Amino acid sequence: MMKKNYLILALGLLMACTTGKETATTTAVTTTADATMAPHIEAVRQEYAPDKRVALFKVEQRGNVLAGETNMPEAKQVLLEKLKAENIAYVDSIEVLPEAELEGKEYGVITISVANIRSEPKHPAELATQATMGTPVNVLKHQRGWFLVQTPDKYLAWVDEKGVSLMDKATFDAWQKSPKLLYTKPYGFAYASASTDAGTVSDLVYGDVLALQQKQGDFYAVTFPDGRKGFVPAAESVKYEEWLASRKPSGENLVSSSKQLMGLPYLWGGTSFKGVDCSGFTKTVYFMNGLVLPRDASQQVHVGELVDTSNGWDQLQPGDLLFFGVPARDGKSERVVHVGMWIGGDQEFIHSAGRVRISSMNPKAANFDEPELKRFLRAKRITPDDVVVDLRKTALYQ
Repeated sequence: MMKKNYLILALGLLMACTTGKETATTTAVTTTADATMAPHIEAVRQEYAPDKRVALFKVEQRGNVLAGETNMPEAKQVLLEKLKAENIAYVDSIEVLPEAELEGKEYGVITISVANIRSEPKHPAELATQATMGTPVNVLKHQRGWFLVQTPDKYLAWVDEKGVSLMDKATFDAWQKSPKLLYTKPYGFAYASASTDAGTVSDLVYGDVLALQQKQGDFYAVTFPDGRKGFVPAAESVKYEEWLASRKPSGENLVSSSKQLMGLPYLWGGTSFKGVDCSGFTKTVYFMNGLVLPRDASQQVHVGELVDTSNGWDQLQPGDLLFFGVPARDGKSERVVHVGMWIGGDQEFIHSAGRVRISSMNPKAANFDEPELKRFLRAKRITPDDVVVDLRKTALYQ
């Protein structure tokens, strides 16, 4: 028996050594092949997915196999054509999302007041952004109780499966066609019956969108994206079409909206009345006026028209965005790390820094913000033609 065990052990060690050699050989081949294919993969990535926050092209080479995933079939096709043109042999193992396991349920609608959307499929992960109830999202894949989704501003991140209702095309189209109600107070509730004394079905924040059924006394009967029923006070909501028709993103209206968020706490990744980061604040203010901005300050800085501030602040108008950060120097790229909105007055701007508050560029003002003045980069004026979505022209919720 002992001899048999020793024989088995010896064979095992021999197999382990052989396997190690095979792995080393494969690694060497992969390294050689990477030098051939890597430039083509990188070229396509730079063309189609230079910002991984909004475009997915996660492709790598393993030996002669192209592995990974993308949500852009055109990018994959271009890569394959490049390789064919160079007579490079490959095995195509790139998955084009949405994944087949979703079985056609590629449409999602946020079904809680504010969904926290994270950089990885786990609760301790960084909060990347938020989406309010009723927001449609593209669903790309499922992993361990989370869905990878793309929001209307194109942001890619993960939402807990309990925060989104999955639908096939027919179900989603039916949801979109239903009349909608938009909640207009900073914070409130939907109730189980037409009374504020009834139990609550859900909390609500400004911008939440539900399916409208009918008016019942001082309440609207509504349906949630996941089928739940509830009642929303009529005084705290408005029919979506009426809200949309009243959106006029003038400087005056943008400033008025911004002051409704005064005092809200700073929340990294926040884009709602439950908390906002700097770009989440400007994004929420513009949403309240019918326009959807890109998600981050480093993305918002690339839209709109440059406002000349070389000789002071006289050219600025209420609603203009101010960007702050570190200028390019010593071969290092510019870093945009903060954004606020000009409101006028005594050279004042409003921003989320610790909390939503008003600061001034005037050194003589009581609320002078010297640190922000020192890192000011430039200002941009946003028009409806510059934004990701103009809700007045795009049927996002309908």
